[in-house]
Amino acid sequence: MNYRVLNIFLLFLSLSARSQNPVANPASQVTTGNARFTVLTPSLIRMEWNEKAAFEDKASLVFINRNLPVTPFQKKDAGEFLEIKTTHLTLRYKKNTGKFSKDNLKITLTLNGRKVDWVPGLKDSLNLKGTTRTLDQTDGDAKLEDGLISRSGWTLVDDSRQLLFDGDKDWNWATARSEGDTQDWYFFGYGHEYKKALYDYTRVAGKIPMPPKYAFGYWWSRYWTYSDNELRSLLNDFNTYNIPIDVLIIDMDWHYTWGLNRDWKRDMMGEPTGWTGYTWNKNLFPEPEAFLTWAHQRGVKTALNLHPASGIAPMEAQYNAFAKAYDFDTTGQKNIPFKIEDKKWTKIYFDSVLHPIEKQGIDFWWLDWQQWLENRNLKGLSNTWWLNYTFFTDKQREGGRPLLFHRWGGLGNHRYQIGFSGDSRSTWAGLAYQPYFTATASNVGYGYWSHDIGGHVADNPDPELYLRWIQYGTFSPIFRTHCSKSAFNERRIWKFPEHYKMMLKAYQLRYMLNPYIYTASHEAFDSGVSICRPMYYDYPEAPEAYTTKEQYMFGDDMIVAPITAKADSLTHLSNKKVWLPAGQWFDYFSGSLTTGNRFVENTYTLDQVPVFIKGGSIIPMYGNIKNLQRQPDTLVLAVIPGGSGATKLYEDDGNSEEYKDKGYSITPVKNVVAADGAMTLTISPREGAYKGMPAARSYEIRYPSIYPPSAITVNGQPATWKYTADGLTAIVSIPATSCAQQVEVKVLPNAAGKGKENLLYQAAVILSRLPQSTEEMKYETARIDWVANTSDCILSLSNISSIIQYHPEQTVSLIEKLNNEIIPCIQTMKNYPGVDANTLRKITAPLEPKK
Repeated sequence: MNYRVLNIFLLFLSLSARSQNPVANPASQVTTGNARFTVLTPSLIRMEWNEKAAFEDKASLVFINRNLPVTPFQKKDAGEFLEIKTTHLTLRYKKNTGKFSKDNLKITLTLNGRKVDWVPGLKDSLNLKGTTRTLDQTDGDAKLEDGLISRSGWTLVDDSRQLLFDGDKDWNWATARSEGDTQDWYFFGYGHEYKKALYDYTRVAGKIPMPPKYAFGYWWSRYWTYSDNELRSLLNDFNTYNIPIDVLIIDMDWHYTWGLNRDWKRDMMGEPTGWTGYTWNKNLFPEPEAFLTWAHQRGVKTALNLHPASGIAPMEAQYNAFAKAYDFDTTGQKNIPFKIEDKKWTKIYFDSVLHPIEKQGIDFWWLDWQQWLENRNLKGLSNTWWLNYTFFTDKQREGGRPLLFHRWGGLGNHRYQIGFSGDSRSTWAGLAYQPYFTATASNVGYGYWSHDIGGHVADNPDPELYLRWIQYGTFSPIFRTHCSKSAFNERRIWKFPEHYKMMLKAYQLRYMLNPYIYTASHEAFDSGVSICRPMYYDYPEAPEAYTTKEQYMFGDDMIVAPITAKADSLTHLSNKKVWLPAGQWFDYFSGSLTTGNRFVENTYTLDQVPVFIKGGSIIPMYGNIKNLQRQPDTLVLAVIPGGSGATKLYEDDGNSEEYKDKGYSITPVKNVVAADGAMTLTISPREGAYKGMPAARSYEIRYPSIYPPSAITVNGQPATWKYTADGLTAIVSIPATSCAQQVEVKVLPNAAGKGKENLLYQAAVILSRLPQSTEEMKYETARIDWVANTSDCILSLSNISSIIQYHPEQTVSLIEKLNNEIIPCIQTMKNYPGVDANTLRKITAPLEPKK
């Protein structure tokens, strides 16, 4: 007996049993005549009416767990009315009056201190929307489905026509509801407690599963007829250009396309001949398994594109084996039709077609269903939804942590990540829409959208647009570039020499932020709140939280507002207005600290993005790494100025489902700022355990936008630390330390800098931009007179960074010098003879202090 397979199967059954328990506790239910009410939480009630009083206890495709702890409620059964009252809702039903209607059913909730009544048929005009199946061919807009939360304070989900699960312990399968007139409604009455609504939704509809850790790295994808040699060369180029990568997606040309060309012919299933395929194209991949083994040795996971609509064609290598197992009559050599609703067909499909390819080295499938939406044999079953379910749960049955790459199929699909949004157009409007679209999808728990970074369809590629799209990708759930098979499209960043370094910087930052991102992924599993979420989750009563659609929360501590418009053609600066809630906010790219409760408008250079971090936050990071499949030995903690703060670093093995059963660790970290400015950072002993976790690690503690401290100690002993002008940062290095040991870092402030912090924050912006302006001024001077030097003032100020490196003890006086002299220096440069005014404006504009 294969005990490993048995254990995996038992674990699958155990996890499934815990996540699917559809029969509610009888103590949570009230039945009267043909109506049954189930109090699931104080703010969530299931309401059923059935003409035969035959109520449904099977799980639906959406709602799979109704056996929640019993919610206390009051039941009042007086005369013709039934009243059910929780701490948040009052339901009043007129008994024995037929189907639910505005005449016999009312629910009252409290919203911002006032009573709000809901009755059936009431239109929810303030629904905050959810998501949609695809952004194919869109250019900045799409019609979104309703979501689970609303400014109205309530949402109704009508589950009456939803298919059910049959409860098969081998493989739960879709089945039709019993015939008859029925209503099956779920009323969410959470007011503006949006996070609570999402948490409770995942309690009854299933958790948002964590993708494998590698999924949060960079994905290369392009629709192109790649060969083995070309992909080897491509991955070698990634190494040459120092670009991190974790995932390689091979688009549809991995298989024979049987003559697919511009003059598409239709196969016997009505689809383009060659669109569906399962046989490796040996003209491109003579030894597929050897290539995939090589890619894995490079630390790269692999996926194949799949269009399954045409079933299995006679020319496929797997045709005869499938036909024999399925008892399919091969007379006439016709296609074996696609029948994903048929369990026998589906099992044979995975066992005889897909699993053998997976064993060659394919880690997951990119499903690309573009055909008929409703299944032709089981009414009401979405092909998109059911493909998501079967592919995801098949991987669970095999063991390991599943990853699926497909489209949104409707409510309940949050259980089967990851989505790809389709073939959007490569325009500024297309980019500008994606931050709103991605954050809003969290309103249905679909928190892992992956977009074609750069856009799919581009007639006239714009390198600046691609740069800004990459920067947005750094702060999106999944970071994947892609484009169509067009000679005009290019996604290799080294092909953009003017923008390459800035693009690479965005890639590297994505990898540095992985501990923060991965911790947020586990939070999504725990809480139902996705990493990218709208501002109104945290600030539901602020009108600005609903109108600022291009900014969003990225995890608990960051506000991101991507640049989504072309920069000024002269200065190459972009203006961006961002709403900051009350509190202190640290501008990550400029190093400045800003007071919120207002809109701020700043300028950003091409390599900068508006990213504001809550004052006092602690951001866990990595150093400069190239792959996520090996945990680095050093953990970086960025201690953000602006007050005291805390975080909890989440870690697990990255690949198993043991995180669902406490197979992970948490490391609490807090920083306390005393009245005199002294800081004490405490890294507490690690809690919990997971397979393969390191016993010890080293730390690098970074304090950005700070004057050189007077002293730093680690566990009471003088620390090894340095100060850099890059971000005006103090960096403490701590050698390998047991993760079971507490680490305490104390930083004593620089007395000379007390009260001069605002000068520091302004200087951080200027110092980051001085090198470029100085270089440009030198070129203009040399153009006029190749012997002459440029203005002494800018040469002097641009040298401040070097002096700080050599003499950090002079930082306070140097910062004062910079702030005092920058405006006169800018005026001097603007008056430089022989250089036209526009050129001088381009040089000096980045240095203008904020007003």
